[in-house]
Amino acid sequence: MPSTNLLRVGIVGCGLIGNKRAKVLKEDPSSYLCAAADINVNNAACLMKNYGKKDGKYYQNWQEMLTKEELNVLIVATPNNFLKEVSLAAIEKGIHVLCEKPLGRNLKESIDMAKAVKGKKVILKTGFNHRHHPAIGRAYELSIQGAIGTLMYVRAIYGHGGRPGYEKEWRAKKEISGGGELLDQGIHVMDLFRWFLGDFDEVFGRISTYYWKMEVEDNAFALLKSKNGQTALMHSSWTQWKNRFSFEIYGEGGYLSVEGLGGSYGLERLEIGRRKAAGGPPEVEVLEFPGPDVSWANEWQEFVSAIRENREPMGNFKDGLEAMRMIEAVYRSASENRPVKLSEFA
Repeated sequence: MPSTNLLRVGIVGCGLIGNKRAKVLKEDPSSYLCAAADINVNNAACLMKNYGKKDGKYYQNWQEMLTKEELNVLIVATPNNFLKEVSLAAIEKGIHVLCEKPLGRNLKESIDMAKAVKGKKVILKTGFNHRHHPAIGRAYELSIQGAIGTLMYVRAIYGHGGRPGYEKEWRAKKEISGGGELLDQGIHVMDLFRWFLGDFDEVFGRISTYYWKMEVEDNAFALLKSKNGQTALMHSSWTQWKNRFSFEIYGEGGYLSVEGLGGSYGLERLEIGRRKAAGGPPEVEVLEFPGPDVSWANEWQEFVSAIRENREPMGNFKDGLEAMRMIEAVYRSASENRPVKLSEFA
């Protein structure tokens, strides 16, 4: 891997998420985008024109890019069926990898990726940018500081309504995506559940395809029990016709409620409720976080720091693996109509 003060970064997959990552790179003085690849080479060319260095290269073939370019970091923002193949190739070449969620199409692919990085002097990070939203990050800080006492349960709703032709997109094809809304947005919720409550022991799930004519689920429901006996409840949906993100944490001394993610999800805000010992309405404080979505930039800076400090980043390969283990348990529970122990996937 080349030695340089600036991190030389490549991107494979130049769609919406690839462009979000590239925009962050353009504004980061510690790294720069030197190459991009996409099966639609015009997408790669456009991304490099907008965000790359003047001497940056673009490719249609990602293998050619990895052969010709000297990279420190690779961002993998492809459809799910390419995540494992591209990430493993980069890891083998000693390149740090930021792999967008999910870590592969299924648990087996996640395990393969986790095994590949062991013993290598490279970092494999899962793209869990939601941890870096300011309202969510502040809620986490307050929870571990004991601001609402011992945590009891968490519940979340996350969804959007799709768009015309959604059933024809790659996310609707199981061979490409591996799953539907549970893998798409639900995995972010699973990661947050585990971040706040620790590892989980048991899952009961239900998946349905209510509206979109596709072979994957458009709605997922899950009830989970943590190893400490706490409960988490989730509904993720592609029929949430008005975009919504809601994440609530309840403790013995109050609650923390995050609503919105900015943009089409509405103003990002954190409500802090402190229960009064005498009962009655709680004391409520509201923090608002207007402005652009900073989660992508915050996540990138934390990742760069982890590389510089030779440590694991927030949202590392283990976090991606464990979130996928939870997802797999939901799918099995829904298929067999029974509670499923996470130990079944050890």
